[in-house]
Amino acid sequence: MPIPTPLAKLFADFNNLHVLIVGDVMVDAYVWGRASRLSPEAPVPVVNVERTEQRLGGAANVALNVQALGATPLLCAVVGDDQGGDQLLQLLHTHQLPADGLIRSAHRPTTFKQRILAHGQQLVRIDSEVETDLNAEEAAQLLAAYDDLLPRADVVIFEDYDKGVLNENIIAACVARARERGIPTVVDPKKKNFLAYRDCTLFKPNLKELREGLKVEFGTPDADRTGFEAAVTRLRAVLTPEIVLVTLSEYGVFAQQNDEKTYLPAHLRSISDVSGAGDTVISIAALCVALRQPAAFTAALANLGGGLVCEQVGVVPIEKQRLLAEAEAAAL
Repeated sequence: MPIPTPLAKLFADFNNLHVLIVGDVMVDAYVWGRASRLSPEAPVPVVNVERTEQRLGGAANVALNVQALGATPLLCAVVGDDQGGDQLLQLLHTHQLPADGLIRSAHRPTTFKQRILAHGQQLVRIDSEVETDLNAEEAAQLLAAYDDLLPRADVVIFEDYDKGVLNENIIAACVARARERGIPTVVDPKKKNFLAYRDCTLFKPNLKELREGLKVEFGTPDADRTGFEAAVTRLRAVLTPEIVLVTLSEYGVFAQQNDEKTYLPAHLRSISDVSGAGDTVISIAALCVALRQPAAFTAALANLGGGLVCEQVGVVPIEKQRLLAEAEAAAL
């Protein structure tokens, strides 16, 4: 097993990495307001708008997290040739993120998720999206963009939200081309393509995704460790990843590399919003994998980072210096 790099050097080394992120990008929009009465039209609250905000979501939020950690993100995705796509490109420009790997499509809208909040609580979410696979022309354009960016990458992240950008054929091609170059691949999966990511370096489902992806039922690791570990064993047999990293919500995280299994408890936090925590976890894990860190350490640092972003409302990237300070305090 590799030995963890000293934290200060590891965080400095993050700055030298290029991370190729391929998958589903989206806009996360927020409407903040006050609700003091019910509508006379229906038994729903009337929200008086105080401010609105748009943020990068999905694979684009992973790019933000990668950037916040000091590495250089390379984003490869498909967006609509629509107002949502224009807004997403403007957000990328605002955050100084590259957009040269983005394909504009006239056949599918940009995924746009709007949240209505009042008094710190989310009242409703309105999603505008499609989940159909890319057509042949769009798939060819995506793979061409991927091939252009891959030689610059130190690690590839597959950020799959089941919105249709990634499918079995595209995944197989992208993983194979990365393996040919010796570039590690890390995966944040969803249900539809769960079993398509064969031979990846690190595979990171949560408990719900593990159950749905394998179509098996088991209890939480604290109550049914045998059933949980049997599911992980089956996953490793089917996909043969080098590392399995399972996020367990309030139960922490689990990691396995070869026969070494690691359970880490969740950090006690004042949880405001779990949105985007998975994006932070996969970003940290990818940088650690690129730098050949052991699975147990990778899981510990990712677990710490995921907890930190849960303290803030909405989808936000990790703060690198705070993560370093907390990692040092925890003696990782």
